[in-house]
Amino acid sequence: MVTITISGTPGSGKSTVAKILEKKLGLNYIYSGMIFRQLAEEHNMELEKFGKYCEQNSEIDKKLDARQLEILEKGDVILEGRLAGWLAYQNNIPALKVAIDTDLETRARRIVNREKGSVEFRKKEILEREGSEALRYKNYYNIDLKDKSIYDIVIDSKDKTAEEIVEIIIKKINR
Repeated sequence: MVTITISGTPGSGKSTVAKILEKKLGLNYIYSGMIFRQLAEEHNMELEKFGKYCEQNSEIDKKLDARQLEILEKGDVILEGRLAGWLAYQNNIPALKVAIDTDLETRARRIVNREKGSVEFRKKEILEREGSEALRYKNYYNIDLKDKSIYDIVIDSKDKTAEEIVEIIIKKINR
């Protein structure tokens, strides 16, 4: 049984890597951000406003996290999410925990390529989102998202293709 968590920052390449891994390993891939986006839609809120709403309403994050835990406990899955690695770590769920990150400029450019807009706007959006998440996760779980010590692999994606990152992960699995 192989369970992989992929965590990291917006625009770092997490989803692309997870989708390639899904094809290569034949595992189910679940993106926790999609669940969060669905919850935002159910509340008729834009993503940024919903994030702010969640700062005052912990039940949303707790629902999302409970669902992620169920997924991790079943195993044989790739779970992508900001807290996926932390959830596996704190609940002693055997998983290969991967963190992917890179600098703000690179991430903003990638998001612009994917979703349009300006690099400056995307940088501002990323920083607001990360600030909101950092506050929520610190308050709710005493988790510092900058702490990478719990991860089995930490990758800077700036100068690596998604395929190169996938190969690093597969080599780790095969060891």
